[in-house]
Amino acid sequence: MISVLHLGSLDYATALNLQKSLVDLRKQNRISDVLLLLEHPPVITLGRNASQKNLLASSELLRQKGVELFESDRGGDVTFHGPGQLVGYPIFDLRGFSPRIGAVEFVRRMEEALIRTCADLGIACERICGLTGVWTQAGSPRPGAAGSTLLTFDAKKIAAIGVRISRSVTSHGFALNVTTDLDYFKLIVPCGISDRPVTSIAQELAGRRSVPTMEQMAHAVSLNFGRVFERQMLWLESLDSLLVSAQPLDSTSSETPHDNPSPTIGVPLQVPRPLRELRREQKKPRPSDDEITFA
Repeated sequence: MISVLHLGSLDYATALNLQKSLVDLRKQNRISDVLLLLEHPPVITLGRNASQKNLLASSELLRQKGVELFESDRGGDVTFHGPGQLVGYPIFDLRGFSPRIGAVEFVRRMEEALIRTCADLGIACERICGLTGVWTQAGSPRPGAAGSTLLTFDAKKIAAIGVRISRSVTSHGFALNVTTDLDYFKLIVPCGISDRPVTSIAQELAGRRSVPTMEQMAHAVSLNFGRVFERQMLWLESLDSLLVSAQPLDSTSSETPHDNPSPTIGVPLQVPRPLRELRREQKKPRPSDDEITFA
């Protein structure tokens, strides 16, 4: 079973702190797998493989637009998160799947869940060989206004993926553009890919049907996650519901429940290095042997 938490809008620093805390609990087997679904205020994140040349905006321009900048320990290059974008952070222990799945299979399953979600809305999407994420199908016909037919000639990126896996436990995940303001992507070279445009569900559905709400999209994505990962999805009302169910650190301990209270998560965490440090082109530390980053 996978627990699902829809957290609404959450700033990146708080969400990062939450992920780290839940990853620790999952490594200790104190909680089950959980899928966090949320939106972020405008923020640009740089993955382990990020190149500074793919950040096109100056620090002053970012401040003017109210966009934060963070270095991330996920795989991949630079990406944008913001309102109208459904972000998913699966905290899964891959050893719990039978047969056990690896990093590539995990990413492919996430892509498949998003491809199915888009297909449910009438948006034909696919993978592109050598690239990670979900793309609209190039050259595929789609209904236009008043019964007309439109052809999409360029594959456009509708969802980005970047993950980190430590001791078989995943973090970070996907970002699906729903009603995202795509102008923000002009501040970067999205995922370091300069010749492929980005799109959103709203843009692809323009003129032919209404765009689902973010809550509807969260339910649709979680449904397809359950199908692809072959797990029941349990929606929780709050983070407290997850933490209350957390198991004691040592199930063989003689401590009473009073001695082993449910864990608490403090926010915010220490903010990652500021922009001026990110621009020094310092060599990023390599992940340890028990860590994998993928995008």
